[in-house]
Amino acid sequence: MMRNTRVIAIANQKGGVGKTTTVVNLAAALSEMGRTVLVVDLDPQANATSGLGLQRQPGTSLYAVLTGAKDVADIIQPTPYENINIIPSELDLAGAEIEIARQENHLAVVRGVLDRVLAAGVFDYVLMDCPPSLGILMTSSLAAADGIVVTMQCEYYAMEGLSVITSLIAQLRDNGVNPGIQLEGILMTMFDGRTRLATDVVNEVRAHFGDKVYQTVIPRNVRISEAPSFGQPVIFYDPASRGAEAYRVFAQEFARRVGA
Repeated sequence: MMRNTRVIAIANQKGGVGKTTTVVNLAAALSEMGRTVLVVDLDPQANATSGLGLQRQPGTSLYAVLTGAKDVADIIQPTPYENINIIPSELDLAGAEIEIARQENHLAVVRGVLDRVLAAGVFDYVLMDCPPSLGILMTSSLAAADGIVVTMQCEYYAMEGLSVITSLIAQLRDNGVNPGIQLEGILMTMFDGRTRLATDVVNEVRAHFGDKVYQTVIPRNVRISEAPSFGQPVIFYDPASRGAEAYRVFAQEFARRVGA
């Protein structure tokens, strides 16, 4: 059956805001729902790769495709989890910024690679784990996306980063680079209900962005923090934990909004 694949970038130019954790666990929760997912690890730190149980290996990332050494079909790998495949990352991907910059229409490079994946029609979702920077690789990734999910830590300074990424989305749309791109939603992460600050930040973001903010809030949860060291999404590491439950609820809300 040919699938209408949705390409979603999980992005924020700040690090440590739950981007990779969200990619890995959203993929896991969607797979439980019977959806097929391709994770594209675009961060040279390769945390999504290790978080889904794979080792970093030279020559297995998107870099090999961008340099023409491999076809995209050669680097898509299965994970230990049913319905989840991955284009892994590795340290070489750090060189992709230079490689993409040399190419004529550099903002269309990632989309050109993904078009071959989309033509196969085998995935419901492509989830891109974007690097924590505003470099060419992230911008090219956003130019390839149907929608963007911004993860945001429940802390005051996170508000500043949000305006940067929303203006970048507007630029890509207005400049005609990606006229169809939209902000799918803002996911509040690392929520600590014991602090007044966390509640205030959530309320403030909701006041600014309204229903673009997901109803689901991801709590601070020790199981979420432990799971990556075992190469597992928390969904499978501790299925009954608060973190796993929150990501399942988020996946349902995400799927309702995005469709596939």
